[in-house]
Amino acid sequence: MSLHLREVTGVADDVRFDWTRGARARVPEVVLAESKTIEQLLDIAQQALARQQGVLMTRVQAEKAAVLAEQLPGQVHHHAQARTVVVADQPPESLSQERPVRVAIVAAGTSDAPVVAEIEQALLYLGEPSARYVDVGVAGLWRLTELADELSEYSLLIAVAGMEGALFSVLAGLVPTPVIAVPVSVGYGVGAGGHVALNSALSSCVPGIAVVNIDNGFGAAALAVKLLGIHARA
Repeated sequence: MSLHLREVTGVADDVRFDWTRGARARVPEVVLAESKTIEQLLDIAQQALARQQGVLMTRVQAEKAAVLAEQLPGQVHHHAQARTVVVADQPPESLSQERPVRVAIVAAGTSDAPVVAEIEQALLYLGEPSARYVDVGVAGLWRLTELADELSEYSLLIAVAGMEGALFSVLAGLVPTPVIAVPVSVGYGVGAGGHVALNSALSSCVPGIAVVNIDNGFGAAALAVKLLGIHARA
């Protein structure tokens, strides 16, 4: 796909961004870029910079990220694996410097890495650094059990798994920590598309699991930040 930016004049009529959501709801509005035009994305980015605010975009195709970076040099921070763009004067890592790590992302396999990266980048944008534990699926149960004590030290765990989604129940049964389950679309046959993993998470008999939609890394990060905010106020 080849993208050439046409001249953008003013603010697009169909862009009405919720700039006050962060103050109202703890998590600001985030742009789902996948089906938006480059003109719409540039409009939102320019509005954010004019307001001296940052903005996170998810599901950003590489071609769109390249055009944004060309038009806004030094202010577009693209993470290719996560398919995210942060439009801001500083990269997302600077938003969580010297903060304690309270969230761990636990992924069943290396194929889950794109969703893990989206969670990491969203957490960083929201001011929360995270730790990553990848390739600890239950097919080699020892990989998970030997980490149980270490994982129990975190305030929240975000579990990422496709196929049969067994990681969610096993992890939540090993640790006292709340678990946010992110089913992913990695898999084939009856496990294709993440629906088996989603049903596994929803039907788990282990209490203390919250579930977001398939591949919804940002949703998991947003829920984690809101839960941590409740914990801090308590």
